[in-house]
Amino acid sequence: SELTIALLLNPLLSEAPTQVTDSDDEYADVDWDSLGFGLMPTDYMYITKCCEGQRFGQGQLTRYGNIELSPSAGVLNYGQGLFEGTKAYRKENGRLLLFRPEENAIRMKIGAERMCMVSPSIDEFVDALKQTVLANKRWVPPVGKGSLYLRPLLLGSGPVLGLAPAPEYTFLIFASPVRNYFKEGSAPLNLFVEENFDRASRRGTGNVKTISNYAPVLMAQSQAKKRGFSDVLYLDSVTKKNLEEVSSCNIFIAKGKCISTPATNGTILSGITRKSVIEIARDHGYQVEERAVPVDELIEADEVFCTGTAVGVAPVGSITYRDTRMEYKTGSGSICEELYNAISGIQTGITEDKKGWIVEV
Repeated sequence: SELTIALLLNPLLSEAPTQVTDSDDEYADVDWDSLGFGLMPTDYMYITKCCEGQRFGQGQLTRYGNIELSPSAGVLNYGQGLFEGTKAYRKENGRLLLFRPEENAIRMKIGAERMCMVSPSIDEFVDALKQTVLANKRWVPPVGKGSLYLRPLLLGSGPVLGLAPAPEYTFLIFASPVRNYFKEGSAPLNLFVEENFDRASRRGTGNVKTISNYAPVLMAQSQAKKRGFSDVLYLDSVTKKNLEEVSSCNIFIAKGKCISTPATNGTILSGITRKSVIEIARDHGYQVEERAVPVDELIEADEVFCTGTAVGVAPVGSITYRDTRMEYKTGSGSICEELYNAISGIQTGITEDKKGWIVEV
């Protein structure tokens, strides 16, 4: 059976697309000061689909609502799905900005090739993001109060029984206003080095943003949180001697003017914030090395910080490895703060974008 989308107010497969109406309200009725990182459904989502061997066409905006899938959909049975995460920011003059959205599109295309899926073109992807932001513009928080998180999804929605690529694919984007990812807010994180569970293995899918990479980290993460830690830092699955990444973000260590981060060798996600921070740090005169980073180097590091779309550039206050707790510099005068201010300034339009990273909606 074909995929059908059951929406609260308007079915996707109806002949008439949803008419997007402008609200008289500049902002949605939200307590922006208490905003966290949780789902807050907005007005509209973008959705389109295509069959195997075809290309995605122009999608449509429809009211945010539930979707209905065949029980034999490839994404439900075999985990054939990818997701991305990016944000829209409100500039002081009210204009809306996206940060390097083409990088998300490229990463989805790479992931789709690995997962034997049809993906939207870069232009289709970026245009869909713009449409989603404009339709939900009243949900973009005021300056300094957060951002509108955008979640593009690529799903193997067609029905399969034997193990095979789905015959049909759905691309959709929904949005939610967010602020700080971790419950600590902007306070330093406390990480635990995980040795009993692996996040990824060589020649696997650790370097693509497939949905199947994320549920397996929940056990280690929940165990660490019960012990008071913010999250888990994983080691490589072969030697258990080198740093890889945190559950949902990349890791950096700093010693003097040298910053090091694990190389993207196939088991680590090539983060867009990671890539941007590396470039900014070099512009600021730091030596940045992408290499194997032994866990033992945590002892000598001056600073540790994480990067990711959801977390931004987040300081790490301590890391516990076996029975040793190591503490790091955070706050005023730190490298983390310097890089956070630099990248967030570009993202929010406070700082001039000399790199062509910003796309105005």
